[in-house]
Amino acid sequence: MQYREFGKTGIKVSPIGFGMMRLPSDNEGNVNEAEAIRIVREAIDNGLNYVDTAFNYHGGNSEKITGKALLDGYRDKVYLATKAPVWMFKGPEDFDSILEKQLSRLQTDHIDMYLLHSLNAISFEKKVLRYGVLDKIKAARDAGKIKYIGFSFHDKLDVFKKICDSFDWDFCQIQLNYIDTKYQAGLEGLKYAADKGLAVSIMEPLRGGYLANVPDAVQKVFDGTGKSAVEWGLDYLWNRPEVSVVLSGMGSEEQIKQNIEFASRSHAGMFTSEDEKVIEKAQEIFASYDTIPCTGCSYCLPCPKGVGIPYNFVVYNNYQTNNNYEQEKDRYKNWVTMFGKQASECVSCRTCESICPQHIKISDELKKVAETFSK
Repeated sequence: MQYREFGKTGIKVSPIGFGMMRLPSDNEGNVNEAEAIRIVREAIDNGLNYVDTAFNYHGGNSEKITGKALLDGYRDKVYLATKAPVWMFKGPEDFDSILEKQLSRLQTDHIDMYLLHSLNAISFEKKVLRYGVLDKIKAARDAGKIKYIGFSFHDKLDVFKKICDSFDWDFCQIQLNYIDTKYQAGLEGLKYAADKGLAVSIMEPLRGGYLANVPDAVQKVFDGTGKSAVEWGLDYLWNRPEVSVVLSGMGSEEQIKQNIEFASRSHAGMFTSEDEKVIEKAQEIFASYDTIPCTGCSYCLPCPKGVGIPYNFVVYNNYQTNNNYEQEKDRYKNWVTMFGKQASECVSCRTCESICPQHIKISDELKKVAETFSK
């Protein structure tokens, strides 16, 4: 496996990182802890050396499971990343108390990559700057509790550049894939950060699975190339020298085996002109669909009224891409209700909208879903 430079830090990381947000779980969201630990260790045994979690993933269980997975010598084999939930801060003291809790959960005395989680214009001004968080995070680094300082981001490009310029960051984490090239930080943000010497970690490389199970029209573009839709999605990112590591929420042994294999033959500049044309064709097809840009992160859950928000969006997006109305209407009635209420039960309280990383106007979109399947 060809390891990649992590910005100006001088360290090298595996092309693929283990994202601990989508661990193997049952329909109620309960994580299969033993299986999660097993597959994380399997990935590490096969060369992966970057593990990314966060304070809030799986209701806090992700950090606990990560800590257990990295026992028995595995902690020394990886760079460990986790994130501070700045939206929860009510005062300067919260930074320290949450960091100490994270160190305890992770069963470690230091965190290699520590990120301020999901920064946007509001959280940066009202939480990070107001509470002196940048001074706090530098003090934590000086104390040896963290090694490298970064942030993850969900807002507009100009906000991204402002945050990049505000501090001597070591790295950042952005959403990027071949259909989100101009969304949030996008390709321009990737290059901007890399030019400043920041390592760039990529989240949502497959748009929450949307680019793994592509519409038939897109699959026809990939057929005969020798690569799966997943490999095309990952290779698009690995082709770019500015990308340091691509995070994948792997939930099965098969996904790990495939992603490690794909990563092992990846390198910057791997695309030919023909490869670029394949991606361009796929992009053109996706651009023609009227879909909702949901990644299935489930930050919007639980809904106060029990609406299964991301599941409603899945069936709507499927309908937009496969045009099979009866099939998706049946799934709206029978599959969505396995996870929550239908879109028609939304009361437009908009509680979910303030925490959606994609800034989706969820209430309006749910009305659209309900109207679509009420015919």
